Amino acid sequence: MLASLTPVTDGYEARFERRLKHTAEKVWSSLTVNDKLAEWFPELRVEELREGGSIRFDMQDGTFKELEILELREHSVLEYAWGEDRVRFELYPEPGGCRLVLIETIREMTGHTPKDLAGWHVCLDVIAALLDGRKIVRMEEWKLAYEDYKQLLRTF
Repeated sequence: MLASLTPVTDGYEARFERRLKHTAEKVWSSLTVNDKLAEWFPELRVEELREGGSIRFDMQDGTFKELEILELREHSVLEYAWGEDRVRFELYPEPGGCRLVLIETIREMTGHTPKDLAGWHVCLDVIAALLDGRKIVRMEEWKLAYEDYKQLLRTF
């Protein structure tokens, strides 16, 4: 399912939702434990898991960006700066698992925005697949999602 896009006061909000057959605690570890995080986003590494702490983004060119953790509620909320934007993960326990919500606050739509949205879309699919013990072909999935997000953004 594609993210929903909504205009907000200072830009746009992309909202992704996935219902997972795993506990919020188990999904939380996929977001915050470096070995598990590396399975779905190898460029990210949690440095200090606390508000005001940081997540390090490996730019793959020998440089790193420090992404400040803006809000943290264990097993519930992880929000951090993403350049000029914000990325927020929310977990809601449900019978038989949990609901994972990713909200990206986007200040300005650019030519790169559909690539980012497709990337987050596939990341969530990879998290679900890993938790279920499955694998997916990331690049093939990304190409499909990218075309869908390019189409979606034409309306904005």
